[in-house]
Amino acid sequence: MDTRNENKFSGGKASDSKDRKIITIVIPTYNEEKNICSIYKRVREIFETKLLEYQMQILFIDNASIDSSRAIIKRLCSEDGKVQAIFNATNYGFSRSSFYGLSQAEGDCAILLYADMQDPPEVIPQFVEKWEKGYKIVIGIKSNSKENTIMYSIREMYYRMLSKISEIEHIKQFDGFGLYDASFVNLLRSMKDSMPYLRGLVAEYGYKRTEVEYTQEERKEGKSSFSFMKYYDVAMLGITSSSKAAMRMATFMGIIMEGICVVIAIVTLIMKLVNWNYYDVGIAAIIIGIFFVGGMQIFFLGFLGEYILNINIRSMQHPIVVEEKRINMRRTITIGE
Repeated sequence: MDTRNENKFSGGKASDSKDRKIITIVIPTYNEEKNICSIYKRVREIFETKLLEYQMQILFIDNASIDSSRAIIKRLCSEDGKVQAIFNATNYGFSRSSFYGLSQAEGDCAILLYADMQDPPEVIPQFVEKWEKGYKIVIGIKSNSKENTIMYSIREMYYRMLSKISEIEHIKQFDGFGLYDASFVNLLRSMKDSMPYLRGLVAEYGYKRTEVEYTQEERKEGKSSFSFMKYYDVAMLGITSSSKAAMRMATFMGIIMEGICVVIAIVTLIMKLVNWNYYDVGIAAIIIGIFFVGGMQIFFLGFLGEYILNINIRSMQHPIVVEEKRINMRRTITIGE
């Protein structure tokens, strides 16, 4: 793994500010060339006007962008020593890249913020205020959203379903946007999981937690890189990482259907014996039964395949990401130790 540092870190604890806490803003990027400078300016303005007593770090973790995102990040790193960067060797997916960036944060706390600016950076001072009151995790909850109504409704239904089938509490309308104390970040680093599901980990191991409600904005610049399959991947990761319900439902459905089939078979046999010449079982009933049972089997085999796929990936213990380069970082932090 190549972890070359291109600039000496100049945004750390200066002699006149060594007692000031460091807040690391972790910003995952993938083809966000139209948003990087805007999110940088908005975050910097917040620290210069509302968080003067804290030191700022901005850590961009780029997931192998194919536009000019990396060139823009490099320029910001050269102009401002408080801007850091990790460039992934290839695209490892949104969940893995975000988790890895959070695990590499060097501050007293880390705030996960997305470059599309749908989650407003202006909420950060509220996060910090609650952190100073003793909360180890402060999460952003979308009380309202200006995004596509259909997507918001689908996401709401997914959260409700997951909360019902999950063995752990699941946080509704939470996408990872929030503040994480260094103690929780250290816990994330200790986990040997190549397919981490941050939202589930926050719910399961979230220490003392509180919430801040906000309105999610529309994406103003650029186009989302999330396709249907990427949404599907995140949804399946959430289900397979935090719930056994799908496989248990398959077992119960199998038992119920087996019982129904036995009852139908007995009734059919009796009716045929009693009215041998007049009772016609019918091909349609048989075909419907076969297709129904076959469809249920295929559906649950697909669910089983999702579980096996995640188990297979985790058992190989591959690194979460492989770095190509890092800039202005003081140290490399090993995951899983």
